[in-house]
Amino acid sequence: MSAPGHALKRPQLLLPVHGGPDGGPTIAHDFSTNANPLGPPPALWQAVLDADRSRYPDPSYRALRECLGTAHGLPPARVLPASGGAEAIRRLSLAALLQGCREVWVPTPGFGDYALAAQALGLAVRPYADSDALIYGLREPALVWICEPCNPSGTSLSREALQAIARAAARCGAVLAVDLAYEPLRLHGQPAELPPGCWQLHCPNKALGLTGVRAAYLLAPAEDAWWARLLSLAPSWVLAAEGEALLQHWHHSSTLEWLDCSRRQLRDWSAALQQQLARLGWTQQPSVTPFWLARPPGGLPMDLRSRGIKLRETTSMGSPGWWRIAAQPPASQQALLQALRPEPEDFR
Repeated sequence: MSAPGHALKRPQLLLPVHGGPDGGPTIAHDFSTNANPLGPPPALWQAVLDADRSRYPDPSYRALRECLGTAHGLPPARVLPASGGAEAIRRLSLAALLQGCREVWVPTPGFGDYALAAQALGLAVRPYADSDALIYGLREPALVWICEPCNPSGTSLSREALQAIARAAARCGAVLAVDLAYEPLRLHGQPAELPPGCWQLHCPNKALGLTGVRAAYLLAPAEDAWWARLLSLAPSWVLAAEGEALLQHWHHSSTLEWLDCSRRQLRDWSAALQQQLARLGWTQQPSVTPFWLARPPGGLPMDLRSRGIKLRETTSMGSPGWWRIAAQPPASQQALLQALRPEPEDFR
């Protein structure tokens, strides 16, 4: 017990700031999410609904790892299931601490969980705004996060930049972890050509429009000490039956065909909304994904949320004053544009 007259000091809380559900009224037009608004694909969704919830999955996920390993051309042992991207980030950050790293490099702007996971473990956080800052700043063993394409900006590193980062990491014994959650939503350019030796994080639920189903997996570059750490740090039955079913069907031909069709639709919706926002004077940054950073000319109307419209302000992601906008169907776009215009007009 504390001494008389002395109140217990409350410990510092490190809590994530998320732009999704906020406990308010139902959102009719959610531009804050970067999940695919066209999902889920019917066959995969049926597989999730049919998942056997009456018994435990195989704790080793042998069939799932064989399926994913075949899709990536890797041995099943190098596939590590995870209960969502956030859990994988936490597990890899803990492995970094146990492997002797004392700092974590995170992209800025970027997903806040990279830094939060490091801070919770007492690791130093080193933000970097571009590849040069990372290449010339790395001096000691560290965990380095790359988000390709990047959330929230939708930007993408070149092949040359990725190779230069890999060389810099190799010189000081740093470990690269590439978050590929938004690679399936790439609308422009070629898929990222990753250098050898990096960890890969795959989170399909964003591209599938099923963010409520927590399922992801890591691909290990080798069966080494880091790989052993990640295996030993996994909880029992890391995936529920629904997550296992989702990942089993992730590389199915019907899912891939559906993704291809959805990217074509998202490309059209993104172009239409960007054009309309430009007419209203918004500043918009280039992006290869169906989400991008934008800034209104005179601030946002305060009543957007009360009208069932939600956008994501990105101060917590390292871009104060900017908003992440995601492509949505024409009806939602019309609702947003009518709310932004002094006098509504027909959406074209």
